[in-house]
Amino acid sequence: MNTSEQIVRNKIFPYAGLDDLERDLIAQCRKTASLWWEGHPWRDMDDMELLKSAQLYQTDPETGKSGVTLAGLLLLGKRNPLLSAVPHHRTDLILRKVNLDRYDDRDFVDVNLVRSYDRIMAFIHKHLPDPFFLEGTTRISIRDAIFREVASNSLIHREFLNAFPAKLIIERGVVRTENSNKPHGFGLIDFATFTPFPKNPIIAAFFRQIGRADELGSGMRKLMKYGKAYGGSDPEMIEGDVFRIIVEVPEFDAAETTTLPSQEGDVQVQARPGPESGLESSKAHEAHDEAHDATPVLLTETHRRILVTCREGERSAPELQDVLGYESRTGNFKRSLTFLLEAGLLEWTLPDSPRSKNQKYRLTAQGRETLERQPDN
Repeated sequence: MNTSEQIVRNKIFPYAGLDDLERDLIAQCRKTASLWWEGHPWRDMDDMELLKSAQLYQTDPETGKSGVTLAGLLLLGKRNPLLSAVPHHRTDLILRKVNLDRYDDRDFVDVNLVRSYDRIMAFIHKHLPDPFFLEGTTRISIRDAIFREVASNSLIHREFLNAFPAKLIIERGVVRTENSNKPHGFGLIDFATFTPFPKNPIIAAFFRQIGRADELGSGMRKLMKYGKAYGGSDPEMIEGDVFRIIVEVPEFDAAETTTLPSQEGDVQVQARPGPESGLESSKAHEAHDEAHDATPVLLTETHRRILVTCREGERSAPELQDVLGYESRTGNFKRSLTFLLEAGLLEWTLPDSPRSKNQKYRLTAQGRETLERQPDN
């Protein structure tokens, strides 16, 4: 094991404790792990027991001092304590299709890794289509299967002591990621002979417990399995001081259906754009609406939870924050509300007074219909 890996795994911050971590996020991770794995030991643990079980709170055998490890801060830390420990930590999410000199959309992510994963997947959902894909008789999201691996790989196997900023860039027909890396080889990875190497095993193990990553190697096999069906060619992973993943993605200007071969037989793939990116013309919107009246908008988990809550009755923004477990109006929360309002799935109870302290949100008929047609995640 190299020196930097030892630091990420074991470095202890004696003055960092539970108050420096997102306690609500710990609770969410405990619940998620219990849903993924029946009888998961975290279910009956308190927060400190969970941290110790995951090796995120340790005692230095030389000094006898105890504290949250760097891996603990990276995974669950509040923003300020995290950036105090790793000032250069960030992931830059960029959409660059029209304005090639700058960007069309951007999200600067400098929060802990669990929150970062959610932000990456929300950006993917916003800007990439999710074709209808049947594997046998079961509909699966190959977009999510591919980018679940891309997101977790970029976050888990990063060289955290390197100040090189991690990036995910969506361009026309391709998505590229870059992150700092401690290479164990150089050049294009041959998946037929590749042997995976655990670079940050404590972080990887935590992600597996909450269902955000697969066992080492199996996620890459999924990436290769679905990558060609999604974009037309095999994804590329390039090892070096900067680790790169290149995934070709579809560009659907109108609804179309194709049939692609697979090991299970023919697979029917039907184009279905993701949520609005603001880049399509109004005519394209009209054509899409006419062709896909029966196809629901693919919602993120945050979108879904907001709609489900408002289905039960009118809710204020603070009430929605409580349901989502947010301590304040985060950027993701604000973007989610804005998206749902602009998509016509939510509406204000006081449309003429948007800043009123009595303002609430309620589900529209379109929102109710979309929620009912939304396929289960």
